[in-house]
Amino acid sequence: MSKKNFISPESVAAMFPPRDRLAHKGNFGHAFMAVGKQGMMGAAILATGAALRSGCGLVTVHVPFSERLAVQISHPSAILSLDSHPYFSELPESLSRYSAAGVGPGLGQAPETTAALESLLKYGLPTVIDADALNIIASHPDFFALIPEGSILTPHAGELRRLLYSAVSNGVIPGFHVSETSDPAKSDIWRSEDERNEMVMALSADTGAVIVAKGAGTMVCPPSGNAVFNPAGNPGMAKGGSGDVLTGLITGFLARGFSAENAAVAGVYLHGLAGDRAAAAIGEESMNASDILSFLSCRV
Repeated sequence: MSKKNFISPESVAAMFPPRDRLAHKGNFGHAFMAVGKQGMMGAAILATGAALRSGCGLVTVHVPFSERLAVQISHPSAILSLDSHPYFSELPESLSRYSAAGVGPGLGQAPETTAALESLLKYGLPTVIDADALNIIASHPDFFALIPEGSILTPHAGELRRLLYSAVSNGVIPGFHVSETSDPAKSDIWRSEDERNEMVMALSADTGAVIVAKGAGTMVCPPSGNAVFNPAGNPGMAKGGSGDVLTGLITGFLARGFSAENAAVAGVYLHGLAGDRAAAAIGEESMNASDILSFLSCRV
């Protein structure tokens, strides 16, 4: 693989010119995040903290009413939108105030959550789609067509297998073949890394979404097919919650007005860089997702 295929720190640094001294919070976007259900508020807290670190002007977090104090205490800078159920089941009255959305971490897959996700996708905000939101889409292949323009999908390996299995099986991306299986997340959907990459490129082209295939050397694939790979990061990041941090960070960049491709590239690289800083300070074995958040910075 040639060097041009890797994200460079210089390209990421160039995405953050100095701020205008007369700027105000309204100049930097407003992110809406539907994250966390009762018992899964850690995901919401990590994603919220990362969105706030993105430099986004405002961050609104939609969580169950019963769980509101967890976010208020951990991130007083965030605005709360409250759900009457112990999981994501409804949207705020108006989404027009938001410039981008993030959905998925800690969400669960209740029927009401599926309906709320459908409504969010139909509204059309550029959206970072992760975790259970990806699993819902894989289970409802008609949702592929609802993915808004300028969105970003951030699957880990298991979620990617489910997505690709569903996309191939339901004709969303023709030209590929998968064997019938009871658990796509654990099956060899692709026969090689090259075939995996071809499937990801096909799905990105079909949906118009940037796909972030997470893992060692995370791949960022835009609809153009010009994929790039992340040189930052380390095995210490292979801990629960790391992906929630990434979702929040990319959502913040998308809300700021970054293109979907730039939001994904900057998010992936800076997330990996924070992981490397955490590993240097604490060690790969002991670091966890909250340490990644602590070391997160838009400074390359």
